Order: sequence, then C-alpha cells, then structure tokens
Amino acid sequence: MPQTPQSSGQKVDAKLLEVLVCPLTKTRLDYDAEAQELISRAAGLAFPIIDGVPRMRLSDARALDAGPAGR
Repeated sequence: MPQTPQSSGQKVDAKLLEVLVCPLTKTRLDYDAEAQELISRAAGLAFPIIDGVPRMRLSDARALDAGPAGR
C-alpha cells in the first residue's frame, strides 16, 4: 500500500532526534508529530519529514511565521 508523503502516523526515531540539529544555528530541534516537521525555534524554521526522512536543507524549510505546512 503506498504511503502518503506526510503521514501523521509515522514516528521519528528518538536516537535520530538526539543527533539532528538545525543546519543554520546548530541548535536542537523540536519534533511536531502532527505536522511531521522538525522545528528550529532559534532559526524560526520548520523542516518537513517526508516518508520518514527529515529534509534538512534550508531550501526545504518553511518559515514558522508562514503558518502550518499544507494549510
């Protein structure tokens, strides 16, 4: 069965969250399970998680003040 690009049922591995940092500020990231994003509060950016893979390029990020992804 094909997966949707962003499935709210997917979880990110806790070990992965421990080592990932914001590529811009090198600070820790918060996980938003509902939006399937990693949040960098220091940079004001949200990085999408697509098919269980965090997309950590700045070009993939959205500004937090831009509103929720896909809405």
